Amino acid sequence: MTAITSSSASASNADLAATLLRVTSGVWFLLHAGLKIFIFTPAGTAGFFESIGLPAILAYVVIAAELLGGLALIAGFKTRIVSLALSVILIGSIYTPHFAAGFFFSNPNGGWEFPAFWTLTLWALALLGDGAYAVGKR
Repeated sequence: MTAITSSSASASNADLAATLLRVTSGVWFLLHAGLKIFIFTPAGTAGFFESIGLPAILAYVVIAAELLGGLALIAGFKTRIVSLALSVILIGSIYTPHFAAGFFFSNPNGGWEFPAFWTLTLWALALLGDGAYAVGKR
């Protein structure tokens, strides 16, 4: 059984910042997976992927990665690896479909501003590591 590691009384600001980035990113990924599952539906998400030239099966892979990756980030399990893996999904979302909409996410069809910022956040998290209150070892 893995233990939750923390130096709670002596957690540094960097450890707490990493925890904040880790948990909020994990929650955001769960929200995005939930959007694809409960609002768009997996079949609808697959249809959208096909409509932009991606294989339908990729939608299911993305949903699973967002769900499992989000849970892993919240728990602090393999944070560095999970952050880098999830950044690949975001880079894919920059390329297809957001890039053509321009930079700002407020543009029609959503630009690539938000996925780019989230990608950089995940890279920072990969450099920082688990932070405080993480399952397993750092």
